[in-house]
Amino acid sequence: MLRVETQKTVDALIFRLEGRFIGEGAEQVRTLVTRCDNEIRLVIDLTEVLFIDALGEGVLSFLKRMGAQFVAETSYSRDVCERLHLPLVGKDKSTNHLLGGSNGKDHHQPTDSRRR
Repeated sequence: MLRVETQKTVDALIFRLEGRFIGEGAEQVRTLVTRCDNEIRLVIDLTEVLFIDALGEGVLSFLKRMGAQFVAETSYSRDVCERLHLPLVGKDKSTNHLLGGSNGKDHHQPTDSRRR
């Protein structure tokens, strides 16, 4: 099952994906995005995606060609972005403002607590 949540901010149109990004659900996201205003920045949050099949990967590559930027805060979502060479949204104050923390999670860099 795929859940898609959209949020329009002054800066961007954000698609938060949750669940399995596969088959018909992935195609529906492609259709939704192509119907949107292409003048606004497109951000795709993959943090809560559990699995992506080949069709889903094709849709993500399509979104990349449309100029989308991606949010990936789990090891799986980061691996997908790395393999597909998907551009990540930068980790700065504007990103935290953009995401707004509306999913209840903190968006900050982990710290290295190893002793030297």
